[in-house]
Amino acid sequence: MTDNPAGKRTGRIAEVAPLINATDGLTLGQICSLTELEPSTIQNWIKRGFVPHPVRKKYHRRHLARILLIAQLRESMQIDRVGELLCFVNGDADDESDDLIPEEDLYDIFYHIALELERRKPAPDDVEELVNSIAREELLGFEGKDKILNALNIMAYTHIANLYKRKADSLFQQNCQG
Repeated sequence: MTDNPAGKRTGRIAEVAPLINATDGLTLGQICSLTELEPSTIQNWIKRGFVPHPVRKKYHRRHLARILLIAQLRESMQIDRVGELLCFVNGDADDESDDLIPEEDLYDIFYHIALELERRKPAPDDVEELVNSIAREELLGFEGKDKILNALNIMAYTHIANLYKRKADSLFQQNCQG
């Protein structure tokens, strides 16, 4: 992960950065192992413009971050809407020059928010306050921070929907199947 304007190095992407740097990128197989996604799924996302094209068949931090974001959000949000949301923040997936925030920073902030949502289990009316309290500091120095905050709030509500969906699925499996 690159340093964000606030100078912090945090998050999940930073954990795999040494491997990505040492191998000058990850192969599709390695990305699939890390994300538990099928190669055809990732290739479809690239074809549809949701994920940047690999560079010489290698995937870098920004690829991994975007793939992880899409994988998380698509559980409760239509895939086309996920693509629109990411485009809202960072424009064309293949063009870093229009990004408001590096993909890996966006993912890491979202990951931090998701952990806090799971820990605190806030009421729906308190979600935006939680997102803003976490993200405002991490977004210091970024242009377009209001736009990024709007996207993070959408992501947070989607994450909560994912939690409820998983709980409902678990209850259904325990009580209604068989």
